[in-house]
Amino acid sequence: MATEVGQPAPDFSLPNQAGEQISLSQFRGQKNVVLSFHVFDFTGG
Repeated sequence: MATEVGQPAPDFSLPNQAGEQISLSQFRGQKNVVLSFHVFDFTGG
């Protein structure tokens, strides 16, 4: 699914450092969230 620049990110969930599921929607309207993707981190590439 492609997202255009300036459009809201689709909701997703991931585990936090304590193993608890956190969803992007939990922060909508409350905090600014920065999404950063590091494609080659930890891959040796």
